[in-house]
Amino acid sequence: MKYAEPLKCGTLIRRYKRFFADIKTADGESLTIHCPNTGSMKNCHVAGSRCWYSLTNNPKRKLPGTLERVTTHFGNLAGINTGLPNKLVCEAIEENRIEQFAGFTELRSEVRYGEENSRIDLLLHGPQGDCYIEVKSVTLDMGDGLALFPDAVTSRGTKHLRELMEMAAAGHRAVLFFCVQLSAAERVAIAADIDPEYAKTLDLAMRSGVEVMAWQCEFTPHSSRLLRPLPLAL
Repeated sequence: MKYAEPLKCGTLIRRYKRFFADIKTADGESLTIHCPNTGSMKNCHVAGSRCWYSLTNNPKRKLPGTLERVTTHFGNLAGINTGLPNKLVCEAIEENRIEQFAGFTELRSEVRYGEENSRIDLLLHGPQGDCYIEVKSVTLDMGDGLALFPDAVTSRGTKHLRELMEMAAAGHRAVLFFCVQLSAAERVAIAADIDPEYAKTLDLAMRSGVEVMAWQCEFTPHSSRLLRPLPLAL
């Protein structure tokens, strides 16, 4: 996915009230911009570290820009815009870069499904049937190449696992896709100490036929894209 303009580099001062970030631009100007991440951003907001942001000319926007990437406690890049993972996975599928999704002829997003009134991130349809894909953004950097999910208790994520299990039981393909927005990630695991219920439910989901895969993102000033699959340490 290409940005309309190359991302700008600045210094992160603080992230607060979930949706706000104060930064200092390369020219020394202080800006308050939108933080597009409602999660804890554990290990992802380091005061005084480098960050990258986009600007907008949209007169309806209250803030002049959006925080896109930050530097983690371990000095790696993390893409914290949670609006991107679905787009990145969709783009990779449409460009036939993910072998496991080859052969599907139709892709839809945000389709209502399940008994708990959920919306599936991506729904593929083709001669081989339907494939339900739930995309999760992974940003919790633990150092030494280890990326964890989740970074906070996620009852919503647990609900999505239950919905995927129902789809698998009905004979459909059901996939949990970890979009790893960390530059130095080498493997992905579950943060069972943060959310033991999610870890327990994922174990049950995998034994019930839910597929799990993870791909790492590649960052440039001009773009973000899925780069390569990562091993799972589940």
